[in-house]
Amino acid sequence: MSLFISLLGCPSEPVPAGPEADTDADTDSDTDAERDGWELVWRDEFDGDAIDPTRWNHEVNGWGGGNDELQYYTDRPENSWVASGVLVIEARQETYTGDDGTRSYTSARLNTLEKGDWTFGRFEARMKLPSGQGLWPAFWMLPSEWVYGGWAASGEIDAMELVGHQPGTVHGTLHYGGEWPANTWSGDSVTIDGSFADDFHHFAVEWEPGEIRWYVDETLVQTQDSWTSAGGAWPAPFDQDFHLLLNVAVGGNWPGSPDETTTFPQQMVVDYVRVYEAR
Repeated sequence: MSLFISLLGCPSEPVPAGPEADTDADTDSDTDAERDGWELVWRDEFDGDAIDPTRWNHEVNGWGGGNDELQYYTDRPENSWVASGVLVIEARQETYTGDDGTRSYTSARLNTLEKGDWTFGRFEARMKLPSGQGLWPAFWMLPSEWVYGGWAASGEIDAMELVGHQPGTVHGTLHYGGEWPANTWSGDSVTIDGSFADDFHHFAVEWEPGEIRWYVDETLVQTQDSWTSAGGAWPAPFDQDFHLLLNVAVGGNWPGSPDETTTFPQQMVVDYVRVYEAR
């Protein structure tokens, strides 16, 4: 989810995890989280009854993310909550007024800035995604200190993005180069039979010095090892601390606006987020 054009004390009916929300194992156990060659260093299994403030920050704004998005991001329990072993981020069609004005949609955007920042690692999440024209869920990473300059000179790693009018396709992208508008990007997409809204799927990036790999449902789907930064020599900008983000945007330059076919509310349901370092 680029910054520019180039993601249950709660609502009335909390979304339960359901039988498929974690079929691997009890997430209180480390067994299902073990990975050869990787050491688990950070995780949120969403087993409590509230979003953990030691792990996540809420961004509250209505400025549109630099992409002309239409939502107001709030920290209200109506837009994000934890219950039944999952995190839910819910986009709603409603009139909401805050310091940045009035918007016709609300949603939530969470990040781990200064609570989870890493240079290199494996970053994974198991999620069920929303769908519909104008929806834009994302699992992604931004630099924590912007040492090479403003977006996108300091980089951006998009582990997973989906535009809701293409519910069976997810995208993995790097943003880099110079500061906007001298930025550039590279990436690829993968399409499944059906929709990513129908069931939970697993998304991951493995970021090592000079190489970043993307996985969907444990299958390697692309590898990138070439990028640039106007602010420093290769492997800049992907050699500094980044943090995680989860959000559902509404509208914007890429997905376009919702239309008469779009139904609300829409939810991104997150079973877990895990971070590993190479052994």
